[in-house]
Amino acid sequence: MTTAQEEQSVRSASEPLEKSYRDLEVLLKWKSQARPFKKRDREYYTTIGAIVFLVAVVLIFLKQWLLIAVLVALAFLSYVLAAVPPGEVEHFLTNKGVVTGGKMYPWKDLKQFWFGKKWGERYVEVVTKSGFPGRLVLLLGEQDEGTVEKLLGKWLWKEKPAEGSVDRMARWLSKKVPLEA
Repeated sequence: MTTAQEEQSVRSASEPLEKSYRDLEVLLKWKSQARPFKKRDREYYTTIGAIVFLVAVVLIFLKQWLLIAVLVALAFLSYVLAAVPPGEVEHFLTNKGVVTGGKMYPWKDLKQFWFGKKWGERYVEVVTKSGFPGRLVLLLGEQDEGTVEKLLGKWLWKEKPAEGSVDRMARWLSKKVPLEA
């Protein structure tokens, strides 16, 4: 495929997107990584491998083949997420809603937001009213937190939900069974 043909196919694929976003007024835009990322060392992978092996041995005796397959799939997913750095994505705050990753989330479908920090990355988390995705996590990168808060505050309320029992159990488990030092 020649460069002209590639450009034409990209243009034709993005035309419906551009038409639906034509009346949007972009209030703020920035680029950041798609998800928080932390480079893992060998200890992380060997710990996960040992845990999967031990649990798989127990499941073999119980003849739970499907659970073993799910366990191996989850181990592979954790490997991929830890080994492959995320790509860059562009975020837009507009007069009609939030656009991230090329998808529009109207203000009427969003509830609340709050700021957080994970592995040295600042982010804003926005709760949606729909079941999937339940939350949007937008890394801030170089963007100023105050500017984002001011714009999101016009349409959403800023409130971090109370920590639930699952959150408390996950925090307790991560302290008791650290995957790396």
